[in-house]
Amino acid sequence: MAAGDGASGGFTKNKTLGSILNLEMIKDKTGEEIAELWTKFYSAKDTISAVIPTQIYEVISSRTKSCPMFLYALPQKEGYEFFVGQWSGHELHFTSLINVQTLGENAPSQLILYHYPDLKEEKGVVLMTAEMDSRFITVHQAQCLANQVQLFYSTQRQETYRLVETFNHHPADFKHMSVIAELEQSGLGSTASPGS
Repeated sequence: MAAGDGASGGFTKNKTLGSILNLEMIKDKTGEEIAELWTKFYSAKDTISAVIPTQIYEVISSRTKSCPMFLYALPQKEGYEFFVGQWSGHELHFTSLINVQTLGENAPSQLILYHYPDLKEEKGVVLMTAEMDSRFITVHQAQCLANQVQLFYSTQRQETYRLVETFNHHPADFKHMSVIAELEQSGLGSTASPGS
């Protein structure tokens, strides 16, 4: 298995918002204008991006402190593949469950979502972009995982967030099938044929 050939996987360490965006140039722009620039900039790139309203990111961020990990289900042609997502500050690292089970702590990240809260007070937005190991994950799959972060971490539905709490605090009671059920109910799991 070639997973060990780049523990960093070609990922950028400590990438700042200033290294992506000319902060001086955008200081007079509104949150909407910045969102449009960000989306346009990344639309031509082989990755995903998002603009998250400050109030939604605040909910996500506060929940990651007590629940830094979750199990996400990625629809495949046959059933689902599970990914473990682990927060580290404003970064969310995804690794396939199979890698975690076989490599443990040494399992490399296959996708990292970078969240930039630099503008959240002044402009009301948190910018997100991602880096992925394209040998294991497609842009479409990365988008599906990013959508699930919103589904599970920013939800108003207590039953949905309870899955995250159970995974973190009562793992023995956690049922991975309930993640799939939640996905299918939300419509995010519909890209695959159900069951395997």
